Amino acid sequence: MTENPITTTAAGGATRTLLMCGILAGPLYIVVVVLQMFTRDGFDISRHPASMLSNGDLGWIQIANFAVSGLLFVAAAVGLHRVRGPAGRGGTWGPRLVGVFGAGMVGAAIFSADPADGFPPGTPLGPPTTASTHAMVHVLVAGFAFLALIAACFVFGRRFAAAGHRGWAAFSTVTGALFLAGWLSIFAFQGSRVANVAFALAIALVLAWTSFLGAHLLPRLGATTPA
Repeated sequence: MTENPITTTAAGGATRTLLMCGILAGPLYIVVVVLQMFTRDGFDISRHPASMLSNGDLGWIQIANFAVSGLLFVAAAVGLHRVRGPAGRGGTWGPRLVGVFGAGMVGAAIFSADPADGFPPGTPLGPPTTASTHAMVHVLVAGFAFLALIAACFVFGRRFAAAGHRGWAAFSTVTGALFLAGWLSIFAFQGSRVANVAFALAIALVLAWTSFLGAHLLPRLGATTPA
């Protein structure tokens, strides 16, 4: 059966746009958080997770950051599925897990973390004495999102290893391991400024991995997108 070149080109263009969403999502999130780190009074990344930026008069900035970045990751998941195809190791679950991470970010936008430890200014020092319902849901959706992205790193790592791409297999697997270690460290060393900074850096690393993943697959679009 003869392919319609207009339809094929349109499908390829749509997939390219979806992959570009994934390339942009991580840097967008990181840049917005870093700008707030230097402009929001009282915020200290060694004491406060980025999710606490959702509080205060300017909290809408971080809420929008979560929502927009999350939607971009969901779009990227569709693009990853198209370019990898359903067949083969990681072709289905890798993109799905990225999509779950994006949905979790949207959930974090809807359910905000509670103010704590002096942020926003005027908040008592130390952890809150009680947790609100929306803060507990925030922790829950964030946990699912982190687990999904960690799993995605390992799933894509296995797929790259099976395809003989050792560099990408190592990059994906090490990124997932470091992100997991950074996340666990904030529970093992609660209140540790070093652990908090390490976790923030681990988040930056795994978000950079998602961008590099999209950029790596983009040139292969014409050869791998199913007809």
